[in-house]
Formats: sequence, structure tokens, C-alpha cells
Amino acid sequence: MTEIAFHFNAPDKLAYACRLLRKAVASGARVVVTGAPASLQALDTLLWTFSPLEFVAHCRAGSPAEQLMASPVVLAAQIEGGPELPHHQVLLNLGGEVAAGYERFERTIEVVTLDDEDRQQARQRWKHYADRGYSITRHDLKLKDTSA
Repeated sequence: MTEIAFHFNAPDKLAYACRLLRKAVASGARVVVTGAPASLQALDTLLWTFSPLEFVAHCRAGSPAEQLMASPVVLAAQIEGGPELPHHQVLLNLGGEVAAGYERFERTIEVVTLDDEDRQQARQRWKHYADRGYSITRHDLKLKDTSA
């Protein structure tokens, strides 16, 4: 069964996603990132610029097969009904809805900002997972910041 984790209180969803992806790739994980096309475009740009000494290799779903296989991070607007994905290890959902096809991944990570609308959407996603019997891990980023 897919492991579900919510990372709450991210001050900036895309900046946090960059740090999370950098950490995941450093640990050897392979990640598919899903969300709105505009968010994925902004993340793509940010991944090229956020840390010049720690580039996170990535590509978009639909890229040539050899590029997809070599890339530890794949940006995909759709998980189901979209291009074939090279792996199903970790799914990072930056969207407001439950990502269709999340259950095919070993882990799903949901990032939630301080924005009221984003938090409300996260509550609906949490309920979706809980209603289906998934065990959910909660990471409160605000608590981590104050303890550092």
C-alpha cells in the first residue's frame, strides 16, 4: 500500500519542493512531480536556478525514453492517461486535487502551504486517503523551523 505523507506549513511550495527533490535525489530516490502545468513550468525554471552547485537533474514526461530513464525527477501534469512514466517510486503532488494514479507509487508526498485555500484542499486530500484506509504521516514544517 502506498505510503502517504503530508508536509504542512511550507512557506513557499515550489522552493520547498526544490529542497525536497534535492534531498530525495541525493538519497537515490526517483520522483515524479505532478501539479498544474503552470506550477510545473515554474518548478522547472526554479530547479535550473535555485542552487548552482547542487543541480537536480530533471525532465518532463513525454521526453525521449533515454532521457526519462536517466532522469531521477520527472515533471508530469498527468499521471494517468499521460505519457508512460519510467518509475513509480515517489510521487510529489503539488496540485490541489488527489493525483489520479497515486496508488501505483510506493510513496506519495503532499506539500501544503500556509494559504487557507491550499490548506482546505489538503484537508479534502487527507480525507480521501483516510477514507481509503491509508496510513498518513504528518510533517509540520513550522515545528521544524522553530526547533532549529
